[in-house]
Amino acid sequence: MLLNKEIEFKSFISEAKYNELLEKFGLDNNVFAQTNHYFDTPDTKLLDEKTVLRIRQKGNNFKITKKTRADVGADETHILISKEKALEYLANGFDASIIGIPYYVNKIAELTTYRVSTPYKNGVLFFDKSEYYGKTDYEIEYEVDDDKVGYNDFLSFLKEYNVEYKESIRKSKRAYDNRK
Repeated sequence: MLLNKEIEFKSFISEAKYNELLEKFGLDNNVFAQTNHYFDTPDTKLLDEKTVLRIRQKGNNFKITKKTRADVGADETHILISKEKALEYLANGFDASIIGIPYYVNKIAELTTYRVSTPYKNGVLFFDKSEYYGKTDYEIEYEVDDDKVGYNDFLSFLKEYNVEYKESIRKSKRAYDNRK
């Protein structure tokens, strides 16, 4: 298992601003797709506990991630799994104790993101186009190691590129709330 701390700042943006930023940063040919498959119990224990459990698929690579809120950012635990194991879990659910969650879980939602990334000051910027259940939205994410420096860098980015801040909702929540 791999452990890390995720500190990120996010804002929804318009499709026009997304395209403008891709062009300004010269990233329009670097977009890659990743699909997040979200899991929970039938009575949404994880959602209630503010824990996100997903299998992320990038090409033929699959990774289980558990995200739990922390005082600063989120604590993440990752396990790399084979395509065969991922397909089994997607179809049948799995015992999440393998990643420290004491429940049997099933897939409840999914969301596909078309993402690009670029270094920016003390972190990494991501420009995301996400599609889920007939909806499409766009956002900026800025991942950093230091929350105070990162926050100031994020505000600086918003100002420099004339981006109006619009509070972003977690991708897992957006997918869950809009599933059919």
